Amino acid sequence: MNPAEWLVRTAWRTPDAPALLRGEDIVADYEVFCARAAAIGGALASRFGVARGDRVALFMSNATEYLEILYGAWFAGAAVVPINAKLHAREAAWIIEDADAKLVLVSDDLGAALSGLVAGREVLSVDHADYAALYRAEGLSAPKALRDDDMLWLFYTSGTTGTPKGVMLSSRNLQAMTYAYFIDVDEVSAGDAFLYAAPMSHGAGLYNFAGILRGARHVVPQTGKFDADEILALAPRIGNVSMFAAPTMVKRLVEHAKAVGSSGDGLKTIVYGGGPMYLADIVDAVDTMGPRFVQIYGQGESPMTITALSRALVADRTHPRWRQRAASVGLPHSCVRMRVADAEGRDVPNGEIGEILVQGATVMSGYWRNPQATADTIRDGWLWTGDTGSLDEDGFLTLHDRSKDVIISGGTNIYPREVEETLLLHASVGEVAVVGRAHPEWGEEVVAFVVPAKDAPVDEQDLDRHCIDHIARFKRPKAYVVVDDLPKNNYGKVLKTALRERLGV
Repeated sequence: MNPAEWLVRTAWRTPDAPALLRGEDIVADYEVFCARAAAIGGALASRFGVARGDRVALFMSNATEYLEILYGAWFAGAAVVPINAKLHAREAAWIIEDADAKLVLVSDDLGAALSGLVAGREVLSVDHADYAALYRAEGLSAPKALRDDDMLWLFYTSGTTGTPKGVMLSSRNLQAMTYAYFIDVDEVSAGDAFLYAAPMSHGAGLYNFAGILRGARHVVPQTGKFDADEILALAPRIGNVSMFAAPTMVKRLVEHAKAVGSSGDGLKTIVYGGGPMYLADIVDAVDTMGPRFVQIYGQGESPMTITALSRALVADRTHPRWRQRAASVGLPHSCVRMRVADAEGRDVPNGEIGEILVQGATVMSGYWRNPQATADTIRDGWLWTGDTGSLDEDGFLTLHDRSKDVIISGGTNIYPREVEETLLLHASVGEVAVVGRAHPEWGEEVVAFVVPAKDAPVDEQDLDRHCIDHIARFKRPKAYVVVDDLPKNNYGKVLKTALRERLGV
C-alpha cells in the first residue's frame, strides 16, 4: 500500500477542501496538494532518477512543503529520510551518506551548512525557484505500486549512546500506526486541523496520515515552530486543532495559558509523548485547559504505538486509583502485544519493574544495514525497547526509565523518575533531571539538576527534608546542581547524557 493513494482518494472525494495552511493562510486545497505531489514525484523520477526503493532525505524546518515532498517521494515509490532539524550539519551529512540518499531537500536556514559535506549528491532548497519549478513537471498518473513490506520511512535514532541507527518503517508499520490512531487516540473529521508545531521529522509528521485519510487541514504555524503565544492565538481562529507535543511543550503551553487567562479555546486534542510527563504537570494541564489531552508511549522502533492513555482516563478524577493511572502511560495499543520481562525474557509479576517488550504490526522491519543491532533488539519476534516499566493489576503500564538511566547504588536500583516526581512536588522546583555519578564506595550516587521555579530560592536542606518525607533515604540526591535550564533536544527530551558528561561520568 502506498500512502500517496490515500492522498489521491481524498483529492477525488473533496478536491476543494483546504489542505495545506501557513497559519490562517490557505496554501493549497486537496486537488492542488495532490497535483503538486504527483508533479514532484514525476520530477524526482525524470530529473533525479529516483526510483522505487531509493531514499530521499529531508533536512528542513517545518513547512507545508514538507508534506508535499513526503507525498511526492511516495508517488515515485521512494522512502523518505526525515532528519532532525536541530542536528549539526556534519551529523545530518553522516545520515545522508549512511542512508545513501539519492536526493536531499533542504530549507535555506539549514542547507547552507551542508555545502561541501555531501559532495556528489543532489541538494535542492525549497526556498529557491528550482523547487517551485517542480510543480510544473509532468506529474505521475498514479502513485507507484508498493508492497506492505516496502520501506517508506527511514528514521534515525538520536544516537545518544553511539552512532545513530536507521529504523526501517514499512508500509505495513505505518498503516497499523495510522489505524491505531483512530481506535486508541482520537477520532478525526474533515473539519479538523492538524497543527505541526513539534518537529515534522518525528512524531508530529508521522501523524499526518490520519489527517490525510479524513481530508483534514494541515497547518504549519507562521513561525514554523512551537510558540505558545502563537498557538493559543491561532487555535480559536482555525478551530478543532489537534497537535502532538512533547511534555515540556505541554508544560510551556499550560503556563502561558494561565498567564494570559486562556483555557485553550480551539484546541480539540493535544497528544503528548516522547518523554516523561510528570503527574503534577498533567493534573495542572487538565485543571487549566480541560479534557483535551491524550497520552501515547512509543518509540521510533514502534512508532507512536505501544500504549495510550485516553482523554477520558487522563481527565478522570473519580477512580480510586486515578492518580496512579494518570501517572501511567495507559494500556497497549490495539495493534500490539506488550509485556514486561526480566533479562531472560520471563514475565515479571505485576508491580515489579522489568524491560518493556512489544510485538505487533507496528514493530520496525529492522535497522538499516545493521543486522547485528536488529538481532540484538528483536528477539523471538519481540522488540526489546530498552525502557523499564511495571504493570498494575488492570494492565496499565507505568514507565520508569531507560535501562541505561537506572542508577545502581549499593547494589540497589534507583529509578530517576521516582526521585524527579518527588522533587517536582516542592514549590521551589520548576524542572528537574536526576542522573547517577560514580561513587568509590556505593558504585553510583544520585545527583539532581534543578531549575528553580520562577523567583523561588532553592534551599538544598529543605529539598533533602522533602525527599526524606516522601521517599526512602537512599534514594534522595546526594548533591543538587542548580541550573538555569536543562539541555534538551528539539523534541523537548532532556539530554541526560549531557548532564552526565557535565559531572564527568
